[in-house]
Amino acid sequence: MKIHQDHSRFKEIVRGKIKQNLRKYVQKGEMIGKKGKDLISIPVPFIDIPHFKYGHKEQGGVGQGEGDIGQMLAPGAVQPQDGSGKAGQGEGEHALEVDISLDELAQILGEELQLPNIERKGKEKIVAQRIRYTGINTTGPESLRHFKRTYKQALKRQIALGQYDPKKPVIIPTREDRRYRSYKLEDLPETNAVILYMMDVSGSMGDEQKEIVRIESFWLDTWLRNQYRGLEVRYIIHDAVAREVDRDTFFHTRESGGTMISSAYKLCRDILRADYPSSRWNIYPFHFSDGDNWSADDTRHCIEMLKADIVPSVNQFAYGQVESPYGSGQFIKDLREAIGDQERVSLSEIADKDAIYQSIKDFLGKGR
Repeated sequence: MKIHQDHSRFKEIVRGKIKQNLRKYVQKGEMIGKKGKDLISIPVPFIDIPHFKYGHKEQGGVGQGEGDIGQMLAPGAVQPQDGSGKAGQGEGEHALEVDISLDELAQILGEELQLPNIERKGKEKIVAQRIRYTGINTTGPESLRHFKRTYKQALKRQIALGQYDPKKPVIIPTREDRRYRSYKLEDLPETNAVILYMMDVSGSMGDEQKEIVRIESFWLDTWLRNQYRGLEVRYIIHDAVAREVDRDTFFHTRESGGTMISSAYKLCRDILRADYPSSRWNIYPFHFSDGDNWSADDTRHCIEMLKADIVPSVNQFAYGQVESPYGSGQFIKDLREAIGDQERVSLSEIADKDAIYQSIKDFLGKGR
């Protein structure tokens, strides 16, 4: 049908506009607040709104009858106003807010950034069960009774026996008329994956740096949820001490202490050992900091834990250094020198929101 063709064409246009403006969407955080369970609203600019176009004045038409400019049309008409304000210049920007699925948004992200699909590891999987209705039966629990089928069966029986009266259309099902949905349980394998977000919340990490982490984590989540159906997310914050928190606390905690990065890596290591064996899970630790650490000794301790305990057991360890006027920025240099050439390590410097786009590609571009 033509309406379906038009709808498909409109979706293609919207998809093209999203791809065209993806870098701008990645930099902005307001769309994250419009995220639903499976959909997200995106303002798509520059889609022309249908409008009437009038001809030239000399051709006549609407409003071209007798009378002088400014003359009232009828009693009670609005008087001309003294326009003392200054006229604007240029055309206004039209924006149409559209809903797209998070899966489709992930596909657009992957196409535009040329992200490879992830090579999953491990043969063991989570097995979830789903009910699939397979037909109709004459027996079953009352909670699965099929009202429409039961009604039709009772109606056919009463008509066949001559008991149906159109003037008094009362249908009373008997026990033999009842019909029930039948079902079976299906096993749905889902590949295990877990994201462990770690963030420095010491005094040198301000609101701007945390907003960058919030925006980037949304896009990392979106891509990885598209790649894995069984995905868990854990959150760790740290200053001189690390603790596990929920998502809201992760992005809104304010601290003023010093920084000891090894506390976060130790807690990450303990969580992995307790809950996520590497033979069964695809593991993604993402750490964000401004690169300031307590001491060179603590940095050496961090590198030792990464080499011995964390990097060998994960799909990929990713460190994003968010630029801060108060941070030294030394940590990424130490990581680059010690483990920067390892396949399972991704390092990214995030100077500002404009750099989020490239940072996502740094983290996801290896397809691990």
